[in-house]
Amino acid sequence: MLSATDKPWLKSYKLGPFKLEQTKEPYEKITVHSLLDSTADNYSRKTACYYLGNEIKYKDLKIFADKLAAALADLGVKKGDKVATILPTCPQFIISDFGILKAGAAHVPCSVLHKADDLIYEIGESGAEIVICLDSSLELVESIKDKTKLKTIIITSLMDYSLEKPELKQIAGTYQFLDLIEKYEPKPPDIEIDPMEDLAILVFTGGATGLPKGVMLTHYNRVVNVTQLSWGFEPLESGIRGKASIAMPISLFHQYGHCMMHFAINWGLKMYLIPDPRDTDMLIQLLTKYRPFLCTCVPTQYTKLISKGVKRTQTVFMSTASALAPETAQKFKKQSGVPITEAYGLTETGGGTHLNLSAFSKMTGFVLAEKLGSIGVPMPDTEVKIIGLGTDEEALPGEEGELYVRGPQIMKGYWPETSRGLVDGWLPTGDVVKMDDEGYFYITDRVKDMANISGYKVYTRLIDDILYEHPAVADAAAIGLPDPERPGSERIKAFIILKEGEKITADDIISHCKEKLPPYAVPKFVEFRKELPLTVTEKLFKRQLREEEIAKNEV
Repeated sequence: MLSATDKPWLKSYKLGPFKLEQTKEPYEKITVHSLLDSTADNYSRKTACYYLGNEIKYKDLKIFADKLAAALADLGVKKGDKVATILPTCPQFIISDFGILKAGAAHVPCSVLHKADDLIYEIGESGAEIVICLDSSLELVESIKDKTKLKTIIITSLMDYSLEKPELKQIAGTYQFLDLIEKYEPKPPDIEIDPMEDLAILVFTGGATGLPKGVMLTHYNRVVNVTQLSWGFEPLESGIRGKASIAMPISLFHQYGHCMMHFAINWGLKMYLIPDPRDTDMLIQLLTKYRPFLCTCVPTQYTKLISKGVKRTQTVFMSTASALAPETAQKFKKQSGVPITEAYGLTETGGGTHLNLSAFSKMTGFVLAEKLGSIGVPMPDTEVKIIGLGTDEEALPGEEGELYVRGPQIMKGYWPETSRGLVDGWLPTGDVVKMDDEGYFYITDRVKDMANISGYKVYTRLIDDILYEHPAVADAAAIGLPDPERPGSERIKAFIILKEGEKITADDIISHCKEKLPPYAVPKFVEFRKELPLTVTEKLFKRQLREEEIAKNEV
């Protein structure tokens, strides 16, 4: 057996019959928004995105971003500021992303599923004074304004860039997104950006090590990761760049979607945007009618595609954000005729660190021996080590251990401290892995008590805190359990000890959580107990709870 220090994956750097480079060093030290500028120059007439029947060319996408940057500068945004967005997958997210960066600020993308407390925390911690959101989110944003530093609200409609183009409604105390685009010239401020140091993205995550933290990603971090991802396509670049298309039914505010958006723009791909990730019918219609080259989904979406009877296709499919069950991968391949390529990464890694080249080779017409269930091999210039569980030493060859990664794509640190969350530049991922002799990695468990709900990371300690807020609760614990209806995903179960004399129902607990948590984090099940398992140090023993529940469900 080989160890990670042997780097056996270098011999697996193959895309079908093509050999891939072992390094991409040196990486360009450029800004993220220069990717759009370059593509707009080279593929100005190419369609950048298709959205609800409407198309936007790359030259126009750049103009819109330049106009928004000028507007933001006039509204007081300066270098180093933070601008938040609460937007689904739509052209406004893309325009906002590049407009914010061109204004010299960092983008703080927030989930459209967030409740008030989530936004107060994320927007408050970031210090953002401007937010761009849907008009349907205005009431929520107004409710948190006096609890943050927010001063300016820019609103847009979900349909503003559709064929329908509804009439704008002026709302006192806000700016209309389209009005700003119309009013300002495409002349962004002249800002000097240091790609190595200046932040492009400040995104909040449950992280691998505890409560939600702001992940600081520099321009360089993201450009590096886009380059590393492009590495897997390079043998076919002449037939893809500026010519192909990608279906994006994933949330752009999630770093999987955000990174793939930057990759697509860097390569001049036509992006098919789907505002609601749950709209499987729209996804199937786009796949059938337009036959995109690439489609990026999370495992739950593949389960739904299977149930809807996805047809045979030549599209290349990618999956990440949570574990893809081998059973799902096999069923999807049987129906569609194509394998699913798995990838792996964390918000803290700026996007990806691993890519399963064995499945990806399908696009060359040459399929390698499949590595079902593998997250793949480390991308170029990504260092990896496996640390034995309960030790500080590297695991012996063939042994499982916690995955540590290091590379030029890894975050600058947790906001606001450089290197916070890193150990000598290494990121402890919290995932337990094993590696085969060809350098392919497999995730076998998680170190931390974090649930993965359809790709959304949910730190169960946060749910515990919400449960404790209920006046009838004496003690509580939330855990993630495998969801039999969505292989690769989990669902939350809460265990409750009531205060003496209290009588409440499971529905009471669920209703309480619905007021405080995003929908995916609300417990699906509630069990009342007299006691909960404790460790020898009197801490809640969640692992035991989880093992007991899994064993019970297997009977």
